[in-house]
Amino acid sequence: MIALKHLSVVTLLLIFAPSAYSLEVKGIKPNQSIVYKTLGKTELKLHVFTPEGHQATDTRPAIVFFFGGGWSSGSPSQFYPHCQYLASRGMVAISADYRVKSRNKTTPRACVTDGKSAVRWIRQHARELGIDPDRLAAGGGSAGGHVAAATGTTKAFEQEGEDLKVSSRPDALVLFNPVYDNGPGGYGHSRVEGYWKEFSPMHNISADTPPTVVFLGTKDNLIPVKTAKEYKRLMEKVGARCDLHLYEGQPHGFFNYRAKENYTKTVIAMDRFLASLGYLEGEPTLKNKPDGAHGK
Repeated sequence: MIALKHLSVVTLLLIFAPSAYSLEVKGIKPNQSIVYKTLGKTELKLHVFTPEGHQATDTRPAIVFFFGGGWSSGSPSQFYPHCQYLASRGMVAISADYRVKSRNKTTPRACVTDGKSAVRWIRQHARELGIDPDRLAAGGGSAGGHVAAATGTTKAFEQEGEDLKVSSRPDALVLFNPVYDNGPGGYGHSRVEGYWKEFSPMHNISADTPPTVVFLGTKDNLIPVKTAKEYKRLMEKVGARCDLHLYEGQPHGFFNYRAKENYTKTVIAMDRFLASLGYLEGEPTLKNKPDGAHGK
């Protein structure tokens, strides 16, 4: 056994800090997994959840989620519960893989490039997927929230060789404690210092930014409430919609499936936001059951 006194502070943090893989959700399976991008030996997949009776001839609204993990790790299964629920409500819901530092030795810019590739691929294959290419939302948590927000705001980081005539910008954004300020003093600035002005969603807001909903705990140690309020202000300044839901006393990652009460509250609010855009009909069907099960 290695004596703790010989371990550096950084090593101790790596050992005892909650891993992004602790957000992995087991026991929920997608209807299918599709490769949307191949880079060398790396295959990136979309994990697709479809409504009961769904057919390729349908034109349903869709959403693609990006997992959290600081652009360094994480699992697409983090958003499987969200996908399962939205599929039960009539949407095609997808959780995307993308390159991260631990698995692919990549920088944060690759995360955004893959996010844009995913949105574009889904839109290009709308007919096969049975979705409406003009009702395609993107969502995510933490760094995955950044990836989603960046697909809706930034103009750079498009994958070379793709058909850029097909837009990589989603039609709505669903962001859970998102990293959306990468400027000086913002999250991850040192990792993106050379290109932060093009990379930071907060610094690329325009009138074309999709309608957005944000969920944030007031005790988030990574994303200050003042950042979320400033983002909302800048969105509204250009005439864009930004709904901000603050959850008193909640920390970073409070929304995940393991925290069933918060998961339920945020999913219900997500449902209402998507319904306001015409993506869903009727009232939310999620019930706050002890086991967190989806109820109708």
